[in-house]
Amino acid sequence: MRIVSVGEVLWDVFDHGEFFGGAPLNFSATSRRLGNSVALVTGLGSDERGRRALSMMNSLSLPTDFVQIIPSQDTGVARVSVDSSGNARFVIPRPAAFDSLSVDDAVLSRIELWSPEWIYYGTLAQTEATNAALLEQIFSRSPDAKGFYDMNLRDGHWDLPLVRRLSKLATVIKVNETEAETLFALAAPSEVFSLEKFCRAWSSEYGAEIICVTLGGEGCAVFSGNSIDVFAGFSVEVVDTVGAGDAFAAAFLHGLHQDWSMARKARFANALGGIVASRAGAVPKWTIEECLEMDFRS
Repeated sequence: MRIVSVGEVLWDVFDHGEFFGGAPLNFSATSRRLGNSVALVTGLGSDERGRRALSMMNSLSLPTDFVQIIPSQDTGVARVSVDSSGNARFVIPRPAAFDSLSVDDAVLSRIELWSPEWIYYGTLAQTEATNAALLEQIFSRSPDAKGFYDMNLRDGHWDLPLVRRLSKLATVIKVNETEAETLFALAAPSEVFSLEKFCRAWSSEYGAEIICVTLGGEGCAVFSGNSIDVFAGFSVEVVDTVGAGDAFAAAFLHGLHQDWSMARKARFANALGGIVASRAGAVPKWTIEECLEMDFRS
């Protein structure tokens, strides 16, 4: 499977150290480890963090052909605090290098020739108009590609009109339960929230064929074919949840491409998300065998 991943690369800064991350990077690294071909379109500064980021991408077997170096901006960071349950909160200084991507026809032509099957994107980097324009150009030059929208709504870094525009590009949307409830309250303030009502309304309005709602340790709900099913998660000791949702997204898309049953896709994604949550950092070491073993044990 060939995937173009568009958006932020940054360093997650904890009290105890820095970890390489950013949702598109985490997703791309996981997809690559699952055996897929991934091209990451992003921006880095010409600073020390940018140089370390390029080195880390190489170590993760991620090509850097579509990485733009932005000398005028610092490489992105997210200052992360983790509560007693392992849930993370992010403070993300803007602008950063990933905010300043240019719409380069040569890059677009190379992406077009590569003929991606999927385009993965989130919300954070698309708050900049130039980045949003680049994403739309990638879609227009890749007419056979499907969109995977992993919302990842960060406080202060999104608005409803943007989420609506990005939702229209998606075949698959991934959202967590809190985000679903927030969006439903904004779009239908007089209605009583339920996951099924949110998924039906959002799918009908924007055309997504599948909506995945992650439920933390409880697993996930998947809306597809006009019905919603809940798939139980796995019990793990949470270290931090950074990157767990991105791993879930990569695993789910991998299963979708393999034409697995919905139950198998969801269980594999829940297993990998749980393993990542049980380890420090957004892209810890793991193996496919661990995911399959976790599934078989349950």
